[in-house]
Amino acid sequence: MSIRGKTVIAIEEHYVDGEVIGLLGAPKSRFSRQLEDFASLRLQEMDEAGIDIQVLSHAPPGLQAVAAATAPDLARRVNDRLAAIVEANSTRFAAFASLPTAAPDAAVRELERAVTRLGFRGAMIHGLTEGCFLDERKFWPILEAAEALDVPIYLHPSEIHPAVLQAYFGPYAKSHPMFAMAAWGFAMETGTQAIRLILSGALDAYPKLRFILGHMGEAIPFLVSRMDETFSRGNQFNDFRRYFSEHFYVTTSGFFSDAALLCCLQELGADRIMFAVDWPFLSNSGAGSKWIERAQLSEHDREKILNSNARRVLRLGAQEPALK
Repeated sequence: MSIRGKTVIAIEEHYVDGEVIGLLGAPKSRFSRQLEDFASLRLQEMDEAGIDIQVLSHAPPGLQAVAAATAPDLARRVNDRLAAIVEANSTRFAAFASLPTAAPDAAVRELERAVTRLGFRGAMIHGLTEGCFLDERKFWPILEAAEALDVPIYLHPSEIHPAVLQAYFGPYAKSHPMFAMAAWGFAMETGTQAIRLILSGALDAYPKLRFILGHMGEAIPFLVSRMDETFSRGNQFNDFRRYFSEHFYVTTSGFFSDAALLCCLQELGADRIMFAVDWPFLSNSGAGSKWIERAQLSEHDREKILNSNARRVLRLGAQEPALK
Protein backbone atom coordinates (compact mmCIF):
# COMPACT_ATOMS: atom_id res chain seq x y z
CA MET A 1 0.00 0.00 0.00
CA SER A 2 0.90 3.68 -0.38
CA ILE A 3 1.50 6.10 -3.22
CA ARG A 4 5.13 7.08 -3.80
CA GLY A 5 5.89 5.54 -0.43
CA LYS A 6 3.39 7.80 1.36
CA THR A 7 0.48 6.81 3.57
CA VAL A 8 -2.82 7.55 1.81
CA ILE A 9 -5.94 8.68 3.68
CA ALA A 10 -9.13 9.07 1.61
CA ILE A 11 -11.76 11.06 3.46
CA GLU A 12 -14.99 10.97 1.41
CA GLU A 13 -15.63 7.27 1.05
CA HIS A 14 -19.20 6.08 1.38
CA TYR A 15 -21.21 3.20 2.77
CA VAL A 16 -24.89 2.55 3.45
CA ASP A 17 -26.69 1.40 6.57
CA GLY A 18 -29.36 -1.20 5.84
CA GLU A 19 -31.89 0.28 8.24
CA VAL A 20 -31.60 3.74 6.69
CA ILE A 21 -31.94 2.39 3.17
CA GLY A 22 -34.94 0.30 4.20
CA LEU A 23 -36.66 3.28 5.84
CA LEU A 24 -36.09 5.52 2.82
CA GLY A 25 -37.14 2.81 0.39
CA ALA A 26 -34.00 3.29 -1.65
CA PRO A 27 -33.69 0.81 -4.51
CA LYS A 28 -30.62 -1.29 -5.12
CA SER A 29 -28.09 0.25 -7.46
CA ARG A 30 -24.98 -0.89 -9.27
CA PHE A 31 -23.00 0.41 -6.29
CA SER A 32 -24.99 -1.43 -3.60
CA ARG A 33 -22.59 -4.34 -3.24
CA GLN A 34 -19.63 -2.04 -2.65
CA LEU A 35 -21.53 0.32 -0.34
CA GLU A 36 -22.56 -2.57 1.89
CA ASP A 37 -19.14 -4.25 1.96
CA PHE A 38 -16.38 -3.73 4.55
CA ALA A 39 -14.33 -6.91 4.52
CA SER A 40 -13.64 -7.93 0.94
CA LEU A 41 -14.37 -5.68 -2.05
CA ARG A 42 -13.69 -2.45 -0.19
CA LEU A 43 -10.38 -3.56 1.27
CA GLN A 44 -9.33 -5.25 -1.97
CA GLU A 45 -9.89 -2.07 -3.97
CA MET A 46 -8.15 0.01 -1.31
CA ASP A 47 -5.13 -2.28 -1.43
CA GLU A 48 -4.99 -2.27 -5.22
CA ALA A 49 -5.04 1.53 -5.25
CA GLY A 50 -2.57 2.03 -2.41
CA ILE A 51 -5.15 3.55 -0.03
CA ASP A 52 -4.35 2.88 3.60
CA ILE A 53 -7.32 4.45 5.40
CA GLN A 54 -10.87 5.33 4.40
CA VAL A 55 -12.89 7.79 6.48
CA LEU A 56 -16.35 6.28 6.14
CA SER A 57 -19.51 8.35 5.72
CA HIS A 58 -23.06 7.41 4.88
CA ALA A 59 -24.07 7.95 1.28
CA PRO A 60 -26.64 10.68 0.55
CA PRO A 61 -29.30 11.56 1.51
CA GLY A 62 -28.54 9.90 4.83
CA LEU A 63 -30.34 11.11 7.93
CA GLN A 64 -31.07 14.50 6.40
CA ALA A 65 -34.00 12.74 4.70
CA VAL A 66 -35.37 11.32 7.98
CA ALA A 67 -38.06 13.11 9.99
CA ALA A 68 -37.47 14.52 13.47
CA ALA A 69 -39.65 11.93 15.19
CA THR A 70 -37.57 9.04 13.84
CA ALA A 71 -34.10 10.43 13.25
CA PRO A 72 -32.58 10.69 16.79
CA ASP A 73 -32.98 7.03 17.78
CA LEU A 74 -32.06 5.91 14.29
CA ALA A 75 -28.89 8.03 14.40
CA ARG A 76 -27.71 6.26 17.54
CA ARG A 77 -28.18 2.86 15.97
CA VAL A 78 -26.55 3.91 12.69
CA ASN A 79 -23.52 5.40 14.42
CA ASP A 80 -23.18 2.47 16.81
CA ARG A 81 -23.11 0.07 13.88
CA LEU A 82 -20.54 2.18 12.06
CA ALA A 83 -18.41 2.40 15.21
CA ALA A 84 -18.39 -1.40 15.42
CA ILE A 85 -17.25 -1.60 11.79
CA VAL A 86 -14.40 0.82 12.48
CA GLU A 87 -13.43 -0.97 15.69
CA ALA A 88 -13.25 -4.28 13.81
CA ASN A 89 -10.66 -2.82 11.42
CA SER A 90 -9.32 0.25 13.17
CA THR A 91 -6.10 0.42 11.15
CA ARG A 92 -8.04 0.85 7.89
CA PHE A 93 -11.18 2.81 8.80
CA ALA A 94 -12.26 5.98 10.60
CA ALA A 95 -15.68 7.62 10.46
CA PHE A 96 -17.86 10.70 10.17
CA ALA A 97 -21.09 10.68 12.18
CA SER A 98 -24.58 10.78 10.74
CA LEU A 99 -26.64 13.46 12.51
CA PRO A 100 -30.43 13.77 12.96
CA THR A 101 -30.48 17.38 11.82
CA ALA A 102 -34.29 17.52 11.68
CA ALA A 103 -34.05 17.48 15.50
CA PRO A 104 -31.16 19.92 16.17
CA ASP A 105 -30.94 19.38 19.95
CA ALA A 106 -30.73 15.63 19.41
CA ALA A 107 -28.13 16.21 16.69
CA VAL A 108 -25.97 18.09 19.22
CA ARG A 109 -26.18 15.23 21.69
CA GLU A 110 -25.41 12.67 18.99
CA LEU A 111 -22.42 14.60 17.70
CA GLU A 112 -21.02 14.85 21.23
CA ARG A 113 -21.57 11.12 21.81
CA ALA A 114 -20.13 10.12 18.44
CA VAL A 115 -16.96 12.13 18.97
CA THR A 116 -16.31 11.60 22.67
CA ARG A 117 -17.50 8.01 23.04
CA LEU A 118 -17.24 6.46 19.58
CA GLY A 119 -14.12 8.23 18.38
CA PHE A 120 -15.66 9.71 15.23
CA ARG A 121 -13.75 12.45 13.44
CA GLY A 122 -16.57 14.89 12.75
CA ALA A 123 -19.88 14.68 10.91
CA MET A 124 -21.15 14.68 7.36
CA ILE A 125 -24.34 16.57 6.50
CA HIS A 126 -26.01 15.93 3.15
CA GLY A 127 -27.73 18.86 1.49
CA LEU A 128 -30.82 20.46 3.00
CA THR A 129 -32.90 19.35 5.98
CA GLU A 130 -36.63 19.67 5.36
CA GLY A 131 -35.85 22.29 2.72
CA CYS A 132 -33.66 24.35 5.09
CA PHE A 133 -30.01 25.33 4.80
CA LEU A 134 -27.63 24.82 7.70
CA ASP A 135 -27.15 28.55 8.28
CA GLU A 136 -30.65 28.88 9.75
CA ARG A 137 -30.48 29.77 13.44
CA LYS A 138 -32.21 26.61 14.58
CA PHE A 139 -29.12 24.66 13.43
CA TRP A 140 -26.54 26.89 15.13
CA PRO A 141 -26.34 24.66 18.24
CA ILE A 142 -24.89 21.97 15.93
CA LEU A 143 -22.26 24.43 14.72
CA GLU A 144 -21.48 25.45 18.29
CA ALA A 145 -21.04 21.81 19.30
CA ALA A 146 -18.71 21.08 16.38
CA GLU A 147 -16.54 24.05 17.35
CA ALA A 148 -16.46 23.02 21.02
CA LEU A 149 -15.51 19.45 20.07
CA ASP A 150 -12.89 20.72 17.58
CA VAL A 151 -14.21 18.58 14.73
CA PRO A 152 -15.17 19.58 11.18
CA ILE A 153 -18.51 19.29 9.43
CA TYR A 154 -18.30 17.87 5.92
CA LEU A 155 -20.91 19.53 3.69
CA HIS A 156 -21.93 16.96 1.09
CA PRO A 157 -24.38 17.25 -1.81
CA SER A 158 -27.76 15.61 -1.93
CA GLU A 159 -30.90 16.01 -4.02
CA ILE A 160 -31.54 19.67 -4.73
CA HIS A 161 -34.62 21.58 -3.59
CA PRO A 162 -37.69 20.53 -5.66
CA ALA A 163 -38.58 24.13 -6.54
CA VAL A 164 -35.04 24.74 -7.81
CA LEU A 165 -35.13 21.48 -9.72
CA GLN A 166 -38.27 22.54 -11.55
CA ALA A 167 -37.33 26.19 -12.15
CA TYR A 168 -33.70 25.76 -13.13
CA PHE A 169 -33.45 22.30 -14.65
CA GLY A 170 -36.96 21.55 -15.93
CA PRO A 171 -37.11 18.79 -18.52
CA TYR A 172 -33.32 18.42 -18.57
CA ALA A 173 -33.48 16.85 -15.11
CA LYS A 174 -35.02 13.83 -16.84
CA SER A 175 -33.32 13.90 -20.22
CA HIS A 176 -29.88 14.70 -18.74
CA PRO A 177 -30.14 13.73 -15.05
CA MET A 178 -26.52 14.52 -14.22
CA PHE A 179 -27.24 18.20 -15.04
CA ALA A 180 -29.25 18.45 -11.82
CA MET A 181 -26.84 16.19 -9.96
CA ALA A 182 -23.05 15.88 -10.10
CA ALA A 183 -22.55 17.90 -13.30
CA TRP A 184 -23.99 21.13 -11.86
CA GLY A 185 -26.89 20.89 -9.41
CA PHE A 186 -24.89 19.37 -6.55
CA ALA A 187 -22.14 21.99 -6.74
CA MET A 188 -24.65 24.81 -7.06
CA GLU A 189 -26.61 23.85 -3.97
CA THR A 190 -23.69 22.75 -1.78
CA GLY A 191 -21.72 25.83 -2.74
CA THR A 192 -24.74 27.94 -1.82
CA GLN A 193 -24.83 26.18 1.55
CA ALA A 194 -21.21 27.17 2.17
CA ILE A 195 -21.69 30.77 1.04
CA ARG A 196 -24.77 31.22 3.23
CA LEU A 197 -22.82 29.97 6.24
CA ILE A 198 -20.17 32.61 5.60
CA LEU A 199 -22.71 35.41 5.14
CA SER A 200 -24.82 34.36 8.13
CA GLY A 201 -22.37 35.48 10.82
CA ALA A 202 -21.96 31.93 12.12
CA LEU A 203 -18.20 32.10 11.62
CA ASP A 204 -18.01 35.20 13.79
CA ALA A 205 -20.08 33.47 16.46
CA TYR A 206 -17.93 30.32 16.22
CA PRO A 207 -14.51 31.51 15.03
CA LYS A 208 -12.84 28.10 15.27
CA LEU A 209 -15.54 26.27 13.32
CA ARG A 210 -14.29 24.29 10.31
CA PHE A 211 -16.03 22.88 7.25
CA ILE A 212 -14.95 20.52 4.50
CA LEU A 213 -16.21 20.72 0.92
CA GLY A 214 -15.67 17.91 -1.55
CA HIS A 215 -15.29 18.08 -5.32
CA MET A 216 -12.51 20.70 -5.18
CA GLY A 217 -14.63 23.10 -3.16
CA GLU A 218 -17.85 22.97 -5.21
CA ALA A 219 -16.54 25.66 -7.63
CA ILE A 220 -15.95 28.28 -4.91
CA PRO A 221 -12.12 28.36 -5.26
CA PHE A 222 -12.54 29.29 -8.94
CA LEU A 223 -15.00 32.07 -8.04
CA VAL A 224 -13.61 33.26 -4.71
CA SER A 225 -11.74 36.25 -6.12
CA ARG A 226 -14.85 37.58 -7.87
CA MET A 227 -17.00 36.85 -4.82
CA ASP A 228 -14.58 38.67 -2.56
CA GLU A 229 -14.57 41.76 -4.78
CA THR A 230 -18.29 41.92 -5.46
CA PHE A 231 -19.41 41.25 -1.88
CA SER A 232 -17.17 44.09 -0.72
CA ARG A 233 -18.84 46.66 -2.97
CA GLY A 234 -20.50 49.19 -0.69
CA ASN A 235 -19.12 47.26 2.29
CA GLN A 236 -22.05 44.84 2.15
CA PHE A 237 -19.71 42.05 3.25
CA ASN A 238 -15.97 42.29 3.65
CA ASP A 239 -13.29 39.61 3.66
CA PHE A 240 -15.21 36.79 1.95
CA ARG A 241 -11.92 35.31 0.80
CA ARG A 242 -10.52 35.39 4.34
CA TYR A 243 -13.56 33.65 5.81
CA PHE A 244 -13.46 30.95 3.16
CA SER A 245 -9.73 30.35 3.35
CA GLU A 246 -9.67 30.26 7.15
CA HIS A 247 -12.72 28.08 7.77
CA PHE A 248 -12.97 25.72 4.79
CA TYR A 249 -10.96 22.79 3.53
CA VAL A 250 -11.52 21.12 0.17
CA THR A 251 -11.03 17.59 -1.04
CA THR A 252 -10.30 15.99 -4.39
CA SER A 253 -13.37 13.73 -4.26
CA GLY A 254 -14.66 12.89 -7.69
CA PHE A 255 -12.69 15.70 -9.35
CA PHE A 256 -9.30 14.59 -10.60
CA SER A 257 -8.26 17.62 -12.62
CA ASP A 258 -4.82 19.20 -12.76
CA ALA A 259 -6.31 22.61 -13.53
CA ALA A 260 -8.76 22.44 -10.61
CA LEU A 261 -5.98 21.32 -8.28
CA LEU A 262 -3.78 24.20 -9.41
CA CYS A 263 -6.62 26.66 -8.78
CA CYS A 264 -7.12 25.29 -5.24
CA LEU A 265 -3.41 25.39 -4.55
CA GLN A 266 -3.18 29.00 -5.67
CA GLU A 267 -6.27 30.16 -3.78
CA LEU A 268 -6.05 28.04 -0.62
CA GLY A 269 -2.60 26.47 -0.45
CA ALA A 270 -1.64 22.84 0.05
CA ASP A 271 -2.51 22.97 3.76
CA ARG A 272 -6.22 23.22 2.88
CA ILE A 273 -6.53 20.30 0.44
CA MET A 274 -7.14 16.66 1.34
CA PHE A 275 -7.29 13.56 -0.79
CA ALA A 276 -10.59 11.79 -1.36
CA VAL A 277 -11.97 9.50 -4.04
CA ASP A 278 -15.79 9.51 -3.55
CA TRP A 279 -15.76 5.72 -3.55
CA PRO A 280 -17.55 3.71 -4.86
CA PHE A 281 -19.08 6.32 -7.17
CA LEU A 282 -15.56 6.90 -8.50
CA SER A 283 -12.86 4.26 -8.78
CA ASN A 284 -9.99 4.20 -6.30
CA SER A 285 -7.36 3.20 -8.80
CA GLY A 286 -9.04 4.09 -12.08
CA ALA A 287 -8.81 7.80 -11.42
CA GLY A 288 -7.98 8.98 -7.94
CA SER A 289 -4.75 7.20 -7.07
CA LYS A 290 -3.23 7.28 -10.54
CA TRP A 291 -4.02 10.98 -10.86
CA ILE A 292 -2.59 12.11 -7.50
CA GLU A 293 0.52 9.99 -8.10
CA ARG A 294 1.34 11.80 -11.34
CA ALA A 295 0.08 15.27 -10.35
CA GLN A 296 2.68 18.02 -10.62
CA LEU A 297 3.27 18.54 -6.90
CA SER A 298 6.29 18.84 -4.67
CA GLU A 299 6.64 15.72 -2.55
CA HIS A 300 6.10 17.88 0.52
CA ASP A 301 2.74 19.10 -0.80
CA ARG A 302 1.80 15.61 -1.97
CA GLU A 303 2.41 14.37 1.57
CA LYS A 304 0.12 17.08 2.96
CA ILE A 305 -2.68 16.26 0.56
CA LEU A 306 -2.36 12.49 0.91
CA ASN A 307 -2.21 12.25 4.68
CA SER A 308 -0.76 14.93 6.94
CA ASN A 309 -3.61 17.42 6.49
CA ALA A 310 -6.17 14.72 7.28
CA ARG A 311 -4.19 13.64 10.33
CA ARG A 312 -4.16 17.23 11.57
CA VAL A 313 -7.73 18.24 10.75
CA LEU A 314 -9.34 14.95 11.77
CA ARG A 315 -6.85 14.24 14.56
CA LEU A 316 -6.27 10.80 13.12
CA GLY A 317 -3.10 10.41 15.10
CA ALA A 318 -5.00 10.90 18.36
CA GLN A 319 -5.67 8.05 20.73
CA GLU A 320 -8.96 6.37 19.94
CA PRO A 321 -11.43 6.43 22.84
CA ALA A 322 -12.78 3.06 23.92
CA LEU A 323 -16.01 1.96 22.27
CA LYS A 324 -18.81 2.00 24.86
